Amino acid sequence: MPSYLEPIPWVATALRQGMVIPAHPLALNVDRRLDEARQSGLTQYYHNAGVGGVAVGVHTTQFEIRLPQHNLLDPVLRLAAETIRHCDRTTGRQTVLVAGICGDTRQAVSEACSAANLGYHAGLLSLASLRFAPDDVVLEHARNVAREIPLIGFYLQPAVGGRSLSFDFWRKFVEIPNVLAIKVAPFNRYQTLDVVRAVAESGRASEIALYTGNDDNIVIDLITEFRIRTQSDEVHLHFAGGLLGHWACWTRSAVSLFERCRRERQSGTISSEILSIAQQITETNAAIFDAANHYRGCIAGIHEALRRDHLLDGIWCLDPDEGLSPGQADLIERVCHAYPSYTQ
Repeated sequence: MPSYLEPIPWVATALRQGMVIPAHPLALNVDRRLDEARQSGLTQYYHNAGVGGVAVGVHTTQFEIRLPQHNLLDPVLRLAAETIRHCDRTTGRQTVLVAGICGDTRQAVSEACSAANLGYHAGLLSLASLRFAPDDVVLEHARNVAREIPLIGFYLQPAVGGRSLSFDFWRKFVEIPNVLAIKVAPFNRYQTLDVVRAVAESGRASEIALYTGNDDNIVIDLITEFRIRTQSDEVHLHFAGGLLGHWACWTRSAVSLFERCRRERQSGTISSEILSIAQQITETNAAIFDAANHYRGCIAGIHEALRRDHLLDGIWCLDPDEGLSPGQADLIERVCHAYPSYTQ
């Protein structure tokens, strides 16, 4: 029987209880080099905003940090971990550290080992590099990584490099003993339900936390109670929290809204106001994520929102060709004025 790295009990409990986890951006200076002061300042901003965790080395951090000419993965992971540990010591809190894990099996296992050695509690497993591999190959890949770090599964929408993953795939994936959570981000209700049903039918609904990554449907995910009829019972599930690029900016408002969503879901009474807020949040997301242009400006859009709040000096990305789409800055300006309660 293969040995899997055991999750830390408080981490598993905290993820099940639910939290805001922003996907951490990369702070660069005008020369497109890491700005360590701004990078650490962003991490402190998230901690001060009341998040329960941070995800580093993910898409929002820019996958190019892994390229040899930049070689930033380890420095960025290390800086975030050190900053969070300092903030936790100061406040007496415990913050979950999630590392993005990418690449083929050799690379992913190496990244998992490095992240675990740096004190990361879980790995968010991207399957983009196995986009065309058979399910059994992908599952064995996941098992190999899980031997080095507890896993958060990741259903990434195919439109931005993910792959379609069936109910049968997720039903087998959740049998990996140290899967703590799944980030559900296909931007598709049918595929979202595949994951929910797989967890319900696995018998591990009380162990595996669901986290929304559906940036187009954040509030609806958070207020919905799913009632899944299995062969033996009706299982009730909900999204415990979110792991979102959208929450990389306007994070104080995100924490406040998350708590409101949780209160309404727990009360069993969903207000018409929260349904209207759901539409407004999706509208703000369309601006920063550049939905009109197939998300080409999503990272630059997050940077622009942070720049407007004086948390970044500019919107520079490692790829000099990556920036805002035409008209995107105007859309961000519009939603900031239209919905100030959720854009600060």
